[in-house]
Amino acid sequence: MIWSVLALGAYAMVVLWISPRRVSERQFFDASSASGAAPRIWLLGVSAAVSWIMAKSINNAINLSADYGFWGGAGYAAYWLSFIVAGVVIHGLRTRGGYTSLTQFLTHRYGGAATKAFLVVIAIRLFNEVWSNTKVTALFFGDEGSGIYWAAALGFTLLTLFYSWRGGLRSSVLTDGFQMLLLAALAVLVSLFLIPGFQTSGWPSVNTGVVTPAMRAGGITFLGLALVQIFSYPFHDPVLTDRAFINDPGKMLRAFVLAGLLGGGVILLFSFVGLYALSGGLGSQPTAAVAVARSLGLGMMLIFNVIMMLSAGSTLDSTFSSTAKFSARDWPGRFDEPDHRQVRLGRKAMLVMALLGNLPLLSLYIDGIGPAVIAATTISGTAVMGLAPIFILARTRNANPWSFHLAFWPGVVLGVAKLLEDFVGWHLLPAWMTLGQGAYASTLGLNVYGVALCTLGFLVGNRVGAMLPRAARVSES
Repeated sequence: MIWSVLALGAYAMVVLWISPRRVSERQFFDASSASGAAPRIWLLGVSAAVSWIMAKSINNAINLSADYGFWGGAGYAAYWLSFIVAGVVIHGLRTRGGYTSLTQFLTHRYGGAATKAFLVVIAIRLFNEVWSNTKVTALFFGDEGSGIYWAAALGFTLLTLFYSWRGGLRSSVLTDGFQMLLLAALAVLVSLFLIPGFQTSGWPSVNTGVVTPAMRAGGITFLGLALVQIFSYPFHDPVLTDRAFINDPGKMLRAFVLAGLLGGGVILLFSFVGLYALSGGLGSQPTAAVAVARSLGLGMMLIFNVIMMLSAGSTLDSTFSSTAKFSARDWPGRFDEPDHRQVRLGRKAMLVMALLGNLPLLSLYIDGIGPAVIAATTISGTAVMGLAPIFILARTRNANPWSFHLAFWPGVVLGVAKLLEDFVGWHLLPAWMTLGQGAYASTLGLNVYGVALCTLGFLVGNRVGAMLPRAARVSES
């Protein structure tokens, strides 16, 4: 435990040294330098990549590869193709429409009601990022509910809140550079350390008998789910999309391609930990990552502790900076030059999010409530399937508020139905909707048929828009 505390102290000193002590209003929201220059391509790409390599993501990749073999980890790494999809789409919005944010685009194209509906989903996403990262990090300090667990969760949250409060997005981007470089180095180190273990026990595959055909099929099903969701998932994550507007569109696109390749590669390396757990029969209690780290001794436990701090910190500071922008600029619909009042409002929102975002951790003391509360916060992943046509087909003729709502709300309804089916036991979705095998077969089918339904709704909305009087449309862009 003492080594973990020392690691946290060393991490705190580095990020406090890197993060700026004072920034201008513009720097707080757009991460520009003191001279007004936007982050360079490599810094923006690294920052975007590591903002998604959260503690929860590493943990999920490890668990998926432990459950399904190689294809489970590869499926999770495929989500980083979201950066390329979002980069291409947002590049078009910026170069053709001159938009400076997604909220400005949505308001202009689909109206204020559509923008507010979208922002509610964004708020759920931001809330979800806080507890999920502090929880995974705290588990490496002690058992859930122990005193050191709570001290780690509180200390880590306060540290990240402090430097995010001072520098906003500028602090987030600068610390991301350090976090990504060290995280990538540790990912390579861990992978190299685990290779001899594979040589002893054999690579976990169907041929060696460690992976069953059903496990492999389940992993491929999950990969299919990822390849469907990358066309909608990135647009509901402000941690990703906020970074798409802080540099020249062309440089942004190159940075996002870099982020997708770099982030996906690092996640794939971390998935080897799950394969190691699978080949060695180490189990997954409390997580596969913790099980592997404990089996390899104090040194590896400390390395994993640092990995989780780096990944959680990079996501948590991005969450706080996006919360500030959400509250001070996106929700009020402010697209003008930021001022000190917006910075003050953004900082207050950071504090509120830090407090509310950790409340789900308390649910472990309420029998039966914890899993349902935590699952409810993850509804956004499936429920936002309607964002795919809303953004990708935005340039189609006659796109209007009807297009948005007839695409958006069917996805939300299907997402809620899936949540109720999984965690309440209500069977609301037909059996024929299942595609593939394993635990994600119903989710894959729901997303494939759901995206088709949402796209049809969008096109019907376009048709309705074509019949509306010219003055009733939001725009003719």
